Amino acid sequence: MNNAKMWLVVKPTVGVPLFLTAVAVGSFAVHVSVLRNTTWLPQFLSGGAAMEQAALSPSAVVPTGGNATVVFDGVQQVGTSQQAVVVLPDGRTARVVFDAPAVIDGTKTALLQ
Repeated sequence: MNNAKMWLVVKPTVGVPLFLTAVAVGSFAVHVSVLRNTTWLPQFLSGGAAMEQAALSPSAVVPTGGNATVVFDGVQQVGTSQQAVVVLPDGRTARVVFDAPAVIDGTKTALLQ
């Protein structure tokens, strides 16, 4: 043990409680910091939802039918990719990226049936 000689200077009856107190104070300080600097933890501890679903856009509506809804993030510029959020009928979301249109050689494509 590297610190075995420490107990020749500090008695274990003083050093061990002092060390455990320092650990407890540090843990308490971290928990207080998390409580003060987050908005979701107090809601979670009071029985609320852990995370709220981020608003996709003002026009985003969760679909009620059997179809998914695609909500685009912004205006697509020519020759660039476009990002969107797909909202499934059960409320789950997925982020997708549509690449810029490209011409594909027809001899290298497969027919999907």
